Amino acid sequence: MASANGIIDAEAVTTVRLLAVDMVEKARSGHPGLPLGAAPMAYTLFTKIMLHNPANPAWPNRDRFVLSAGHGSALLYALLHLSGYGLGMDELKSFRQLGSRTPGHPEYGHTPGVETTTGPLGQGISTAVGMAVAERLLAARLNLEGVTVIDHFTYVICSDGDLMEGISSEASSLAGHLKLGKLICLYDDNRISIEGPTSLTFTENVHQRYEAYGWHVTEVDGTDLDAIEQVVDDARTVTDRPSMIMVHTTIGYGSPNKEGSASAHGEPLGPDETRLLKERFGFPPDRTFFVPDSVKERFREVMTRGAALEAEWQIRWKRFGEARPELAASVATLLGGGFPDEWLPPEELFDSCKPQATRQASKAVLTHLSKKVPFLVGGSADLGPSTGTAVPGAVDIEPDRFDGCNFHFGVREHAMAAMLNGMALSGMLLPFGATFLIFSDYMKPAVRLAAMMRLPVTFIFTHDSIGLGEDGPTHQPIEQLAMLRAIPGLTVIRPADAVETLAAWRLALTRKRPAALVLTRQTLPCLETDRVKGMAGVARGAYILSDWPEPLVPAERRILVIATGSEVHPALAAKRLLEIEGVAVRVVSMPSRELFDEQPESWRNRIIPPDAGNRIVVEAASPFGWDGLAGPGGVVLGIDRFGASAPAEALAEAFGFTPGHIAEAALKLLKPTVGA
Repeated sequence: MASANGIIDAEAVTTVRLLAVDMVEKARSGHPGLPLGAAPMAYTLFTKIMLHNPANPAWPNRDRFVLSAGHGSALLYALLHLSGYGLGMDELKSFRQLGSRTPGHPEYGHTPGVETTTGPLGQGISTAVGMAVAERLLAARLNLEGVTVIDHFTYVICSDGDLMEGISSEASSLAGHLKLGKLICLYDDNRISIEGPTSLTFTENVHQRYEAYGWHVTEVDGTDLDAIEQVVDDARTVTDRPSMIMVHTTIGYGSPNKEGSASAHGEPLGPDETRLLKERFGFPPDRTFFVPDSVKERFREVMTRGAALEAEWQIRWKRFGEARPELAASVATLLGGGFPDEWLPPEELFDSCKPQATRQASKAVLTHLSKKVPFLVGGSADLGPSTGTAVPGAVDIEPDRFDGCNFHFGVREHAMAAMLNGMALSGMLLPFGATFLIFSDYMKPAVRLAAMMRLPVTFIFTHDSIGLGEDGPTHQPIEQLAMLRAIPGLTVIRPADAVETLAAWRLALTRKRPAALVLTRQTLPCLETDRVKGMAGVARGAYILSDWPEPLVPAERRILVIATGSEVHPALAAKRLLEIEGVAVRVVSMPSRELFDEQPESWRNRIIPPDAGNRIVVEAASPFGWDGLAGPGGVVLGIDRFGASAPAEALAEAFGFTPGHIAEAALKLLKPTVGA
């Protein structure tokens, strides 16, 4: 005979399942199959395993839960509602509707208790690897002898689709290498995908695959609550490896006519099938969104337990603050969305500016930051020496050492981006990751999620144009700048010298949203302008670097040149050539379109007067997106084909990015007035 607790647990699991089904049914949209099959494991985590306080979803030492299979969001919303996260029943009834806090896939910052935005398969488990890394990094920085303030687990429910995606392979491989013992994944092994059985395409031995990655792998019956609890408890004792628990489930569990079928994945069961399902589980067939009193009482225990856990932790945190008051204050500033002013790299860092690649200027900034900012951490996808992100003198992060700054991601660009997101979600770490700009293509989905979640991640993209030279068209970015600028919420900054690079870093650290720093391989001279003007100009996205003379010559003999990054320098040289021809030239450095667009119209009109009709935009990349600033009578000097393998100087000549080419384009724009 089942115990009273066992009966209530079974009733609670059924409640979770049917709330999810009712959400999907009312919306006439959603995915009922996963919640029906995965409810027992999710319920076990929320009520018996995880350390969390629903009254404070931001408690720093909570266990993290990631629903990597984000299409099963109704499962998560049911649990958040029942656990007391402030997600009311009306929100469940508004599932997938405009303005509700229960969107089709979980969204970080939108729904209390959602730890990361998921839905694109593979992103959740990969972001969770970053979360588990963050726990290790923060524990190494904050835990004192006798005072442990960081000690939590990251739990993931992932699907067949998650494990098919390449990003999960990248991240899982690195997780095994790093021995992330506080990462526990529960694999919803239901053997069904949208098109049918996974045997159509996915017949690998997942158990052996994850063992080969260096994970602890076990298997369990997905309907046995006691067995699930035991196998998770066992996984928690495995401290030198992440754990993959293969939970054998049935998609659409309990549905008389859809159980185990692909049709249960992503479409409502329908009213008749829903009624049969409720009858089968012994629930009132005509009641929707029904929660028995016994289930409400069971979930109140979650709230009581969570409050007690955090209260005990707050005592430890107070002791930590007494022992390390300055560090505790810095943590509070970061968690509050700020950045300590004393950590900012000084504006005087490049007062004695010398010609250098902007990647090298960035390296100098990182070297300075690494000595002052304990929560700065990052690296590259096996390109540290080339991207300038292997910080000299800093400690490397290794499987048994997490107090360092230099992180080695290996050749795993996509996983790197997702892991950076996971680190940033800690609210304390300031992560950065680097690769060549061309390989931003491999990272785009995770960069997009960083922008969606407004995470303070700094993406460093070097080798930013044909100026990288002999590596040729496979490595020379053309369309990537336009792609990055098209991502809402991502600040793209392409500095023209060391001072602009410093300003870009200061912005990246303080804006509390993702930034892409786009840097050169080739050496650039220092701009002939004062540091204060350059720093302030970058902060506003664009500034007048060299103005036309007073009194103004007639408009038909004036040229406005807008340039970014390395092309600012030939634009300045072109100005000198044009002045010989009697042409007045204003050169505007525009390191960031996004920052410029944020400025008041009066500022933008001051930099680019609406009546300045003769405009040239110069950027060694796709001209896509520049027509608006060039204006109807202007010209965009860009690149609309792939590059070539040659020295940088030869490429600049061949593709028209020399001072002479820019001046020639200006004269053509002004004819026939010039020389008349």
